[in-house]
Amino acid sequence: MIRVSVFASLAFLFGGLIGVHVLASDAPAKSGPPVAPKRPVVDVYFGVKVADPYRWLEDWSNPEVQAWSEGQNAYARALLAHLPNLDAIRARVTQLESGGSPEYYGLYQRGGALFAIKWQPPKQQPFLVALKSPEDPGSERVLLDPNVLDPQGTTRIDFYVPSRDGSKVAISLSERGTESGTVRVIETATLRELPDRVARVNGGTAGGSVAWNADGSGFYYTRYPRAGERPAADLEFFQQVYFHTLGTPAEADRYELGKDFPRIAETELTTSEDGRNVLARVANGDGGEFEHFLKLSGGEWRRITRFADGIVQAAFSADGGIYLLARRGAPRGRIVRLALDDPSLDRAVVIVPESDAVIQGFLVTLEWLYVHDLVGGPSQVRMFRPGTGEQRTVPLPANSALGGLAKLDKDIVFRAESFLEPAAWYRYSPADGKAVRTALFKTSPASFSDCEVVREMVASKDGTMVPLSIMRRKGARLDRSNPTLLTGYGGFNVPITPGFSASARTWLDQGGVLAIANIRGGGEFGETWHEQGKTTKKQNAFDDFAACAKFLLDAGYASPGKLAIEGGSNGGLLMGAMITQHPDLFRAVIAYVGLFDMLRFERFPNGQFNITEFGSVTNEEQFKAIHAYSPYQHVVDGSRYPACLFLTGANDPRVDPANSRKMVARLQAASSSDLPILLRTTSSTGHIGTPLDERIAEEADVYAFLFRELGAAYAPVATAK
Repeated sequence: MIRVSVFASLAFLFGGLIGVHVLASDAPAKSGPPVAPKRPVVDVYFGVKVADPYRWLEDWSNPEVQAWSEGQNAYARALLAHLPNLDAIRARVTQLESGGSPEYYGLYQRGGALFAIKWQPPKQQPFLVALKSPEDPGSERVLLDPNVLDPQGTTRIDFYVPSRDGSKVAISLSERGTESGTVRVIETATLRELPDRVARVNGGTAGGSVAWNADGSGFYYTRYPRAGERPAADLEFFQQVYFHTLGTPAEADRYELGKDFPRIAETELTTSEDGRNVLARVANGDGGEFEHFLKLSGGEWRRITRFADGIVQAAFSADGGIYLLARRGAPRGRIVRLALDDPSLDRAVVIVPESDAVIQGFLVTLEWLYVHDLVGGPSQVRMFRPGTGEQRTVPLPANSALGGLAKLDKDIVFRAESFLEPAAWYRYSPADGKAVRTALFKTSPASFSDCEVVREMVASKDGTMVPLSIMRRKGARLDRSNPTLLTGYGGFNVPITPGFSASARTWLDQGGVLAIANIRGGGEFGETWHEQGKTTKKQNAFDDFAACAKFLLDAGYASPGKLAIEGGSNGGLLMGAMITQHPDLFRAVIAYVGLFDMLRFERFPNGQFNITEFGSVTNEEQFKAIHAYSPYQHVVDGSRYPACLFLTGANDPRVDPANSRKMVARLQAASSSDLPILLRTTSSTGHIGTPLDERIAEEADVYAFLFRELGAAYAPVATAK
């Protein structure tokens, strides 16, 4: 389900006087949105009766639901199209999103070639390339470009995996935001596509994975059931592992593992350097529980960790072992080693003990173990030489976040970015201890030299101190007049780390302030921070966010009429909680692909994966906690709700768009504020992978909506500053 708050990448961010319907004078607004009739259904949970007036909006196959949704879209489009300066805002966003140099991520070296995903607007989607080194982008060759396969930009690369010698690469492609991926195989030297195609490898939430065998004659992969193998209700569950031999039909592939996996298994595969062993990491849904299976050289699979063991990552080492990231008894993480010939957790040896830093992951090379830490938001990388006690620190740019770490011969490369500096790949050599920026760096069409980021610690309702990062123009006045946008996520142990987006200038140039709350439920301070914001303790995350909003008001950044909030997916749930719990704190709310009916989320197919994070209404204690905050059930008739823009994709496999439909219908019927409550549904998108043009259109709508609602007169900017 995870879609980190839109602000985490800053790529999707972003009238009238306060107290006045900002669109009241616009002709298209007079007719109002289509009204959804109430058809109550009553459910009983542990003796508690709960009415659901808009259950019927869940059925997308119902022509009446489709007609209502289309009417909402038309109403929203009519209002958004009349927002002041929309064309100028769209032009500015286009300039910022499409300018600058290309960006690279997902680097992987195999067989003397460096593979990477390249993002180069105005192309609609990223594409796969291979080059000789990060210092030689001129050697780049395009291996597969989904923009050529689909000029509409609705086909995307889910993931890719090169063979051990780099001669072939397996690529999963999905269409129209569905994330239902089919794997193709390309010969890297000739660019010839092999006839092999394996369907149903990737999916929403559970994703997908491939791991090549030693000689590149085939690969292990994850697969969802085919039609006829299980009932229709189970086809997006029960992910299992198979082996495909190149040149043979997929129907003949060999079953390997997974018949005993949970229904909500999410599996990731990796192969040892010599290709003799395979690791399978199996997640029990999205709540952070993992078990690991090892395929021995003789062909047998052996379970080496269980869900209760608290092992969250495993990787082969060069010395005949397996390194594990353990969190049981060490919520910030420690790294231990098992011997391949005796992979018993009881005999694990501690390599890196727990410290004040939160271990996010690690990379094993021939001589060094590189450990990626999180220090409340920014990253650090420590390196250890096993067996010697030697320890160093890799020099990173100040206040940056690590967005990639990969082996490169005897060196490593890492990707770093900050709120004010775009992403760049650096080569670090243990031989001289220096980190040098490579030719794979992103340039920005706009400078942020006139901006700064300040970090505050805010006391939440229970006294917990919550980090709040605030991006602003230098010299910004704290006179409560700044249009201010606050975001957060707070779930799934996912941290919000520093991230760059040139399009943030659209907001900052108009005197806007951007704020990021690192609330509980995320991974900023380890598993304890996560646990304090999940299942029955989810309310802590909402309290943290509200405290950050109040800080911005008390510190003079904004008044309630100048404050807006935004979030996506789990962050959309956060938006729903803020709308219903603190409607007077904000003027405007942007909610992307959000969860709102938490009593029904697990009845949607993907919701089953989220039970380990949110809890279940079949458990009385968890039901009470969920019922206490579920936004849809806490909309109160006659309340003055803020202006809201809900955005969703019709093909979203992670969060059913019915959540947004029901929440909008309920708010439109209940609100007495006369402020707009809009539903914007895109027919060809899902949860992630939105084409560039649609993303720009979405972003321009959001900015224009916020400028108008917060009373910020947009002044066009002709060129980047």
